[in-house]
Amino acid sequence: MKNKFNLNNPKLGYLLIGLAFASVVLLVNMGVAKVSYLNVFGATMIYTIVALGLNLLLGYSGLISLGTAGFMGLAAYISGFIVDKSGLPFELGVIAAIVIPTLLGIIVGFISLKIEGIYLAIATLAISEIFREIFIQLDWFTNGSAGMIIKSYPKLLGVFQLDQKGMYLLICVVMVVVFILVHSLTNGYLGRSLNTMRSSDPAARAMGVNVFSQKIFSFALATALAALGGVLYVHFFRNSAPTTWTLNLSLTFLAIIVVGGFRSISGTLLGALLLYAFTEIFFKNPAYPFLSNLTPIIQGALMIIFVIFWPNGIASFFTNLKHRILAKRAEKGAKS
Repeated sequence: MKNKFNLNNPKLGYLLIGLAFASVVLLVNMGVAKVSYLNVFGATMIYTIVALGLNLLLGYSGLISLGTAGFMGLAAYISGFIVDKSGLPFELGVIAAIVIPTLLGIIVGFISLKIEGIYLAIATLAISEIFREIFIQLDWFTNGSAGMIIKSYPKLLGVFQLDQKGMYLLICVVMVVVFILVHSLTNGYLGRSLNTMRSSDPAARAMGVNVFSQKIFSFALATALAALGGVLYVHFFRNSAPTTWTLNLSLTFLAIIVVGGFRSISGTLLGALLLYAFTEIFFKNPAYPFLSNLTPIIQGALMIIFVIFWPNGIASFFTNLKHRILAKRAEKGAKS
């Protein structure tokens, strides 16, 4: 009988990752970790969820988007407006904030059928900039350039009033669910068809892959994850400003998957930890303000190093290391 608790089971691994992040709350309660770590690791998980959508789009489908931050911001404002300003249930705000940007993402998917490469990147960047201008001009909806301030944390299912720690734990749960969902999708027919499509559209069509529907679905799923990240962000940090949803943020997500590794869930998480959590904890110490100015330099240097030496990201480094260890063990076993 197959062991259901096999430690090599990826889904169990994702659950353990979620528990590791959730343990930060316990460490904060015990006074071992700073409260600010909740913000750092909360943002890290949100960035991982969003970057995973971009990884699915670029790594599997071969389609690039520089409009991730725009869709993320749109979802943040929609959810904030519905829940905070209109007083409607949190769950309704979440659904609307994911569905509306996803529908727009489907429209972008139609655009991707006509253009690709750098032209698609420019098109999605233009869409993101249009969103940002709307965020600034639409005062009644977004509070303009001053930004939207959320008065309180959401109430889950209309019963459980969340606080900072409760919202953090909700992000942990959502991240694990997203990991399992993406793992199941990419290890099935979807993953195989997207990989084929990434290599060659004609080859994919010849093998019976519906390129039209797969591209649309890729953009829809990537946009939905970006929107989900926007919802979690606005209710965790309780603010949303146009200056947040810029090209720099979209490039950060791109850097995360370049450093972490294409087509890798764990690599995306490692990329977010390295490029965001690591720099926030070690290079943004108030006692050493000059280190904060080095953050962009360090992030850029990491990207260059990984592109040159580990073009498949940090995930490939650990995979290769594992293979070497197994090869050496096999070699020793053969000699003995």
